[in-house]
Amino acid sequence: MKKILVIAFLAINVIGLAQEKITLDYYLPKNISYDESIPIPAEVIGHEVGEWHVTHDKLMFYMQTLAKASNRITIETRGETFEGRPILLLTVTSAKNHQNIDQIRKDHIALTESGSGNMNTAEMPIVVYQGFSIHGNEPSGSNASLAYAYYLAAAQGPEIEAKLDNMVILLDPSFNPDGLQRFAYWANTNRSINLNPDKNDREYSEVWPGGRTNHYWFDMNRDWLPVQLPESRARIKTFHKWLPNILTDHHEMGTNSTFFFQPGEPTRVNPLTPKINQELTTEIGTYHAKALDKIGSLYYSEENYDDYYYGKGSTFPDVNGSIGILFEQGSSRGHIQESENGILTFPFTIRNQFTTALSTIEAAENMRSKILDYQRKYYTDIKNEAARSKTKGYVFGDSKDASKAWHLAEILNRHQIKFHDLANDVTISGKAYKKGAGYIVPINQKNPRLIQAMFEKRTTFTDSLFYDISAWTFPLAFNVDYAEITSLANAGAQITDFKPLKSSVSGQSTYAYLFEWNEYYTPKALNRILEKGLRAKTAKSPFSLQGKNYDYGTIMIPVQNQKLDGKELYDFLKEVAEESYLNINAVSTGLTKGIDLGSNDFDPIKKQQVAILVGDGIRSYDAGEIWHLFDTRYQMKLTKLDTRDLSGSDLSHYTDIIVPGGWGSNMVNKSNTEKLKKWVKEGGTIIGYRNTANWFNKYEFMKLEMKKDTLIAKNISFEERRDFLGAQVTGGAIFEAKLDRSHPINFGYKNDKISLFRNTNIYLKADKNSYNNPIQYTNSPLQSGYISEENAELIKNSVPFKVNRMGQGKVILFTDNTNFRAFWYGTNKLLMNAIFFGEMM
Repeated sequence: MKKILVIAFLAINVIGLAQEKITLDYYLPKNISYDESIPIPAEVIGHEVGEWHVTHDKLMFYMQTLAKASNRITIETRGETFEGRPILLLTVTSAKNHQNIDQIRKDHIALTESGSGNMNTAEMPIVVYQGFSIHGNEPSGSNASLAYAYYLAAAQGPEIEAKLDNMVILLDPSFNPDGLQRFAYWANTNRSINLNPDKNDREYSEVWPGGRTNHYWFDMNRDWLPVQLPESRARIKTFHKWLPNILTDHHEMGTNSTFFFQPGEPTRVNPLTPKINQELTTEIGTYHAKALDKIGSLYYSEENYDDYYYGKGSTFPDVNGSIGILFEQGSSRGHIQESENGILTFPFTIRNQFTTALSTIEAAENMRSKILDYQRKYYTDIKNEAARSKTKGYVFGDSKDASKAWHLAEILNRHQIKFHDLANDVTISGKAYKKGAGYIVPINQKNPRLIQAMFEKRTTFTDSLFYDISAWTFPLAFNVDYAEITSLANAGAQITDFKPLKSSVSGQSTYAYLFEWNEYYTPKALNRILEKGLRAKTAKSPFSLQGKNYDYGTIMIPVQNQKLDGKELYDFLKEVAEESYLNINAVSTGLTKGIDLGSNDFDPIKKQQVAILVGDGIRSYDAGEIWHLFDTRYQMKLTKLDTRDLSGSDLSHYTDIIVPGGWGSNMVNKSNTEKLKKWVKEGGTIIGYRNTANWFNKYEFMKLEMKKDTLIAKNISFEERRDFLGAQVTGGAIFEAKLDRSHPINFGYKNDKISLFRNTNIYLKADKNSYNNPIQYTNSPLQSGYISEENAELIKNSVPFKVNRMGQGKVILFTDNTNFRAFWYGTNKLLMNAIFFGEMM
């Protein structure tokens, strides 16, 4: 027996603020028969789609149930989130295709390889990756995936059969399981029986940090290229396994908006993206327009959003021969809300997402050969470009920090980019590269454009407005030496078995152990040593011992007067070295060239107790990046102090308190500000980021002289005002600064220059005493990205770092984010230096 489902109109009694019961019919196409053996969502999750916000566990149960019930669907778990939720993927196609799915995938990948010219795309399925709700509090996508997956499993008739014969759909029902769960809890616990559209209702005002982000408060729609998070790593593995032709990314935007689909702003497309990509995107858009016209939904395109940063889900496909499509639905942010377009209901937002999921596969079916041919041609063209290029590859590395270079190579490995070990130690363009701590990346391989997107510096643009950052040059982000090369003569063997770095302790000492501070994981090692109750000191000057040179910040662990005996200390340090990928040297004497090991220029290091301000007034992204750094990279305990509870918290046992960027100069109230000032005066170190500068200045933690522009709009019309003001935003670019390596804030950096990420317009004047400017922007600092002419003048010779004494304590300020999006490895150590060496500054 088959049932016929028809669209029912959603009726809302605005006066009584009550919503009539909806059914699945509201979403589904008319005049379609459905297989009654396939369970509808309500039979599994206990409510109709859109009646409540689906939690991730219920979403998972339904998808698992569908996979058992339908021979069109298989399901896999590709990993777990930080909170242990499965990262699911449904593969949807005809039963016939499932029997041959491995060969279909191999043939699809073969289309992107050399020798694909004879393959007949008219006989090949197209591959469509459809992903939903990467932002947890944009839930209409994941809720739509319930109805959409049901449709794919249960719909009957020649139309759906033809689609599934000619298509493989990779359905990702929740890009962000942890965030979706968090938001569903909020929306559901604040839902009334009588639905209330008043935007002032608590339902529409999430508590900090909100449900947008994942467990560590990251915006995962910025992680497609850096792939630092488990959810990203799972989907990137799927992406490269299949190289889908189309990838859709279902989002939400402000409540007063309608519905957006790409293409975005024509002038804001990354120049590495072929023009035909945008033409195909436009053609696909005609299918969305037709489908939304049919149900009477308002929409727009070619506005607001762009295709520039390749770290977004809708743009990353474009540099891989695929077509990324962004959908943005005006959000009800709960169950029902007032808007400029009338009462906006959650089911209405779901229906638009469902409708464009269907229009996507309709476009894919009708444009199948055209899009497959485009993908083949893309890879043929870029291979030819690479073969003609004078640049044969890139070399990168750090002769004193193998870990940073290894982690950059790890990203390449995740993107299936080939790289080689160095054949031997070599000096290129004045920089020394060490075998085992450096790599060569040939350009002439499958996707040279992806390599170029990761390594290039770009400072000229057709537009001065960016939806996201304008630069992400990876070698600069990792602070490794790198150069373009015109020969691969120094390339060793290709690394095909990418393994973790090795570690060692050179022997058992009866005197002391030394390790330089340069390696990325030295803070982890030092913290472990101090947590064990062992004594450690740091060198404030360089020295040489037993034929080895040791730089500023070298850590010494004496053998005598420790809580462990000589053998126990040796065994413990072997564990530390292995965990932190370090080489620790055993020495037998304290007599050196330079400062001796007993010198007063070795300062003792105290065990640190660090806290961070979180909660209302604090930017959750910035706080989450720091929490993630401490918790997952350095295994250091970090106490999260909520601003609501600060007044009742005992701060006396904290050595350091970090204040991430916040919302204005009143991010912490006056009484708590005075409490923090008292704590600093009694010996604490407060470390502030970004616009904490304004708070420090206002409440006299430190006196700051800021450089301000005097820009006045002339001949700018009212219509042009937003572009005029937007052009002054530094949304994310990379700048060069010079270092005083003798200052403790710079311990562990071997070069006298560093690349800093900046997305603020806070410019501090340099101190008149040069020794108080240990980090200072150069006279021509822009390395990659966009900055306006006015701000380019202000940043010259300004300083991004300040430190001063307050009573017995220290106040430290960074105007720039040293921990940006978890992939800015190159400046993570600046924060660690502030924590471990703050008392020396």
